[in-house]
Amino acid sequence: MSDIKLADVTIHIDRETDAETREKIETALRLLDGVVSVHMPDDEPHLIVVEYNPEATNSTHLLTMVRELAGHAEMIGL
Repeated sequence: MSDIKLADVTIHIDRETDAETREKIETALRLLDGVVSVHMPDDEPHLIVVEYNPEATNSTHLLTMVRELAGHAEMIGL
């Protein structure tokens, strides 16, 4: 049995992004193949931490998905 290697990325969205849009982002990310967890802290609503299997998806794909829903997003950590 092989070990699954995981990666994580932090994505920054606009602080003014409404709760409905944040919920849509979280749901869309969770549905992506390879995404293991999505964390959007209540006290830092402009940050999204995504843990994923890099053999199934990549940070660019995650960022593109968030940009489609939020309009603006950027990676701030890998």
